[in-house]
Amino acid sequence: MIDKFLEGNKRFLKEDFAKDPEHYGPLASSQHPEVLWVGCSDSRVDPERITGAKAGQLFVQRNIGNIVPIHDWNFATVLEYAVNHLKVGDIVICGHSNCGAIKALDHESEDAYVPLWLNNAVEAKRRVDERIPAPKSPEEEKNRLRLIEIENVALQLEHLRTYPPVRAAEKEGRVKLHGLYFDLATGELEKIF
Repeated sequence: MIDKFLEGNKRFLKEDFAKDPEHYGPLASSQHPEVLWVGCSDSRVDPERITGAKAGQLFVQRNIGNIVPIHDWNFATVLEYAVNHLKVGDIVICGHSNCGAIKALDHESEDAYVPLWLNNAVEAKRRVDERIPAPKSPEEEKNRLRLIEIENVALQLEHLRTYPPVRAAEKEGRVKLHGLYFDLATGELEKIF
């Protein structure tokens, strides 16, 4: 597989990089992304691909379940750097359909780390399950999972606002927060918050 990626890089160099030196040249020495994108690690949800963004437009943090963990050094450094140093104007939390992390909220796991990580999303499941009756069909279960995926975006936006750099930047009007949702079946990206 790595050989395929290296061949793909050769195509990129020839068909994209070499043809757009005005874009790629300045990126060699600095970056000025406009958006901090917090998305899922899911291999089907590549932020640059689904948005049509060019290199340098998105500063990306991806993890299982598009989670904004509270009190996480890795996430905090990405956030602080994006807001205070890169001066992004927008922060996106992007959820998606058929999310394995959301499905995993319903199942016990022998894994050491995944369940601990998913504790950051369990409130989304609780909120949805309080609002709707227990599903009685596969279609109702599919709808429930979609509602949890969407509620998880709302929850992660709440988590985002607990970080002081975000609170200050939002209060001063330097940054706007957005919740997006990507549907794998249709390819559509929509703003939900």
